[in-house]
Amino acid sequence: MITAILLFNQKGEIVISRHYRDDVPRSAVESFGSKVIGSKETGSQPPVKLLNGSSFLYTRHANLYFVAVTRGNVNPALVFEFLYQWIRILKSYLGDNFTEEDVKNTMTLLYELLDETMDFGYPQNCAIGLLRMYINLGTVKTQDPAAQNSRLTSQITGIVDWRREGLRFRKNEVHIDVNESVNLLMSANGNILRNECAGQVIMKTQLSGMPECKFALNDKLNMEKEAQSGTQNPEDKKKRAVEIDDCTFHRCVRLGKFDTDRTITFIPPDGEFELMRYRVTDNINLPFRLIPAIQEESKSKMTINLKATATFGPTKSASNVVIKIPVPPNTAKHSIKVSAGRAKFEPDQKAIVWRLKKFIGGSECNFQADLDLMQTTRTKAWSRPPISVDFNVSMFTASGVYVRYLRVYDKSGYHPNRWVRYMTRAGEYQIRI
Repeated sequence: MITAILLFNQKGEIVISRHYRDDVPRSAVESFGSKVIGSKETGSQPPVKLLNGSSFLYTRHANLYFVAVTRGNVNPALVFEFLYQWIRILKSYLGDNFTEEDVKNTMTLLYELLDETMDFGYPQNCAIGLLRMYINLGTVKTQDPAAQNSRLTSQITGIVDWRREGLRFRKNEVHIDVNESVNLLMSANGNILRNECAGQVIMKTQLSGMPECKFALNDKLNMEKEAQSGTQNPEDKKKRAVEIDDCTFHRCVRLGKFDTDRTITFIPPDGEFELMRYRVTDNINLPFRLIPAIQEESKSKMTINLKATATFGPTKSASNVVIKIPVPPNTAKHSIKVSAGRAKFEPDQKAIVWRLKKFIGGSECNFQADLDLMQTTRTKAWSRPPISVDFNVSMFTASGVYVRYLRVYDKSGYHPNRWVRYMTRAGEYQIRI
């Protein structure tokens, strides 16, 4: 497994290191700092480097490089996940913007965390809530040693290490955020070349005790199984089912039950966490439809017309809509007319940026620009970069995914309050011209 965890600064110097095995020589570690970080190779090459028979896997946070080194054939996804978890752990202790100086001032704490999160090269407990209970900066009052040791043993060896027992809240609440990012690449002829929707479900829980939750989206396979067994809600029969691909879950989800009956069952961590991620590639409802038209009247004049239409319902609206319309680099003068919002030519971006604070669903906005072009000695044709769009649409999902139910089971029998919020944002939303 992993031989050592190393932290380098941007000069290639080792800030902190923890060796769990002795099969990688010191010279190989120092060569990574000089050959990879010192030579400015990071960022332009894949984050995996083979030096002197040792594999170095690394990621960056600010001016620090988190590096794992091994001589074995390890699963790289596991190693990178451990490095990302370690960055999250340091953020919880040192702050989101921790620096090299912060690391040097808390060496003892970091070595404690390195020993607690990995044993002989094998990742162990990375639950931030549990680590903060027993490894602190001296500000937490210690409990009775006997009770503390018994609780520590039960939580480390138990199957639920992401939630501690004895939680009590005056109000039991669950907040659910379904966030989606729409990616689109459309050709100049209007053909869709790439179209997908990536989503995530974020939960924030304040639940007493050790409740078990059952969560369901309008997943096509799940709804079909419920229909076959006769347990489907009559209202769900009238609603659309979505074929969800590539699901990944928080480790609290019982994957065995999901594999057998497609139900998402879990004991939730306390506070905010990412329950799942998913991807949808079929039947995506694009929030905006753009129709561009470019007329090159001569070598010195060009006219750009654009019609943008919001396809979602009139009860919803998009905010912070930004449409970037590229223009030739030799643009000298421009005359811009828009039916809503503001448009401005920004030479550094070689584009006219059209901004609309609010875009009502079902409405239509028009854009027109008359350009005067300078004569150039080069005969190279304009490459015509694509139009890019950025937006936020609340209470709308492009994939059609929605939360069917969240059931909370606890022996005390309380009924928590539930809130659900939907948000769709633009990923790479581009239309070629």
